[in-house]
Amino acid sequence: MAAQSVAPPPLPPTGRKGPRPGRPSRRKSSAPLQWGDPVVYVVAALLVVGMLAPVAFIVLGGFRTNAQITADPSGLPGPWQIGNYIDVLTSDTFWRQVMNSTISAGVTTVGVVALGLMVSFVLARYRFRGQAFMYALFAAGLMFPMTVAITPLYIMVRNLGLMNNLGGVILPQIAFALPVTVIILVPFLRAIPTELQEAASIDGCSRIGFFWRMVLPLSLPGVITVGILAFIGAWNSYLLPLFILNNEEVYTLPLGVQAFASRYSVDTARVLAFTSLAMLPALVFFSFFERRIIGGLTGAVKG
Repeated sequence: MAAQSVAPPPLPPTGRKGPRPGRPSRRKSSAPLQWGDPVVYVVAALLVVGMLAPVAFIVLGGFRTNAQITADPSGLPGPWQIGNYIDVLTSDTFWRQVMNSTISAGVTTVGVVALGLMVSFVLARYRFRGQAFMYALFAAGLMFPMTVAITPLYIMVRNLGLMNNLGGVILPQIAFALPVTVIILVPFLRAIPTELQEAASIDGCSRIGFFWRMVLPLSLPGVITVGILAFIGAWNSYLLPLFILNNEEVYTLPLGVQAFASRYSVDTARVLAFTSLAMLPALVFFSFFERRIIGGLTGAVKG
């Protein structure tokens, strides 16, 4: 008897329906936009123009006269006037306020870096009871801006006798800059290998010596980052000096801009020139150290 061929059983349905013959597939590509797409560059250019337009208006407005600004507020200078900038640069008030802002920002930066580095070193390299709670306390400090505590700060500074004194501005600025400093520096210090500290201890290096010789150089990107952030924050601080400083002799630049605008409210061109020169130091400082800030924050995230 001849062997009969048995047909294989049909395959179970997969639940997916393929495209019908003769019809193209309707599936659309959902690839995300890439940096080479023109749409990305157009959107980025619009954002840059939107952010730089107010700055350009202020800077160019200082090279115009009040008549030109009244006739065409958004026009270009024609002819260019440099007298407004010369008047500001030759005034003693402007340079006194620059000096006050430099002292306030410089001392704040030194205090934030020194205290933040020491606190971060202890939290990152040592184990003790309440360590996690202390770190969480600094993290919680990020949720309380200076605006919330301005009234208690004012009372405390007044009781300490620091009214109309740069010290009454510097101390609170250091306190409110410490949380972000600790959050950034702790990952840097934790990333330092423990074996390195043990080897240094075997070679006779003390804890303080290890801190200065090894910890500080290895965490330098984070130190530079928190220093730049503290300096820019203190330079642009306005609310705290507004409550603490009532004497024009100790005004910082943000307060000086307000006082100058109130005094010469009818001289719009001169006010724009003063504002341009007041924001120039922080703008140049941030432009030079932008990569340092990004590198430091990237290292903190990786740590």
